[in-house]
Amino acid sequence: MMRNHTITTFLLLGLTDDPQLKAVLFLFLGLTYMLSVTGNLTIISLTILDPQLKTPMYYFLQNFAFLEITFTSACMPRYLYNLSTGDNTITYNSCITEVFFTDLFAVTEFFLLATMSYDRYVAICKPLQYVTIMNSRVCRILVLCCWAAGLLIVFPPLTLVLKLEFCDSNIIDHFFCDAYPLLKISCSPTWLLEQMLIVCAVLTFVMTLLCVVLSYTSIIKTILQFPSAQQRTKAFSTCSSHMVVIAITYGSCIFIYVKPSSKDSMAINKGVSVLTTSIAPMLNPFIYTLRNKQVKQAFSNTVKRISLLLKK
Repeated sequence: MMRNHTITTFLLLGLTDDPQLKAVLFLFLGLTYMLSVTGNLTIISLTILDPQLKTPMYYFLQNFAFLEITFTSACMPRYLYNLSTGDNTITYNSCITEVFFTDLFAVTEFFLLATMSYDRYVAICKPLQYVTIMNSRVCRILVLCCWAAGLLIVFPPLTLVLKLEFCDSNIIDHFFCDAYPLLKISCSPTWLLEQMLIVCAVLTFVMTLLCVVLSYTSIIKTILQFPSAQQRTKAFSTCSSHMVVIAITYGSCIFIYVKPSSKDSMAINKGVSVLTTSIAPMLNPFIYTLRNKQVKQAFSNTVKRISLLLKK
């Protein structure tokens, strides 16, 4: 990897300097990370093993669960290591790798959420054509397009990040490597990169949010036309989990980029980053399963199968 700089290692400030708070953070973030990985792996396993979950909605959910694991794993284990050892240093190559993967997984997740909204739109607004429109080939293409969109949006700014020089300071005011804290300590001109990051962030946010809003506007209009309250309740319940996840994801993004003041911006950025990288990936499996009878039934069936195998 090309390195156009003099500094070879960075120092991550983390969330706190207090040793007692660090111990609490290690326990809390360690627990949320394990629950996140376990919960999302459970969803992936259920969607692979259970024949009732072989539908487009659960195929997208399987990919979403995989993205959640990779996203939280791109930054959280490193920070847990820092908390446990007190070693807050990170090499230049590791830092750039962390920036690339966290951004790639985050952007891809936005596009996948938009795709999942479109899937719900087809299921509710065009139920007779659903199987034809959302066939397995189309689903695979849509997931590949999400990854391609993520790469296309992340790669151009990354090429400029690789050209940054770091001369005076190597202290990153964050608990993982992120593009904006890196810009603050660079001694290179950063105007072009800042504008590119804003364009890429707005493009991702607006494009995916537009798809979500259009999908759910049509969904709500269609549901309100259903003759019975039972049908309306059932239709809304199929979308409620996805709507909660969308609210958390887009709400977090708004808090990061629409800041109340520059003085508080980094503290808010760190707090919201904990939500997006640790808490949200842990909550999402519960959000998708607590209100979903099919997933709960699949989990129950799998547990019964495992218990029978163990008894043999």
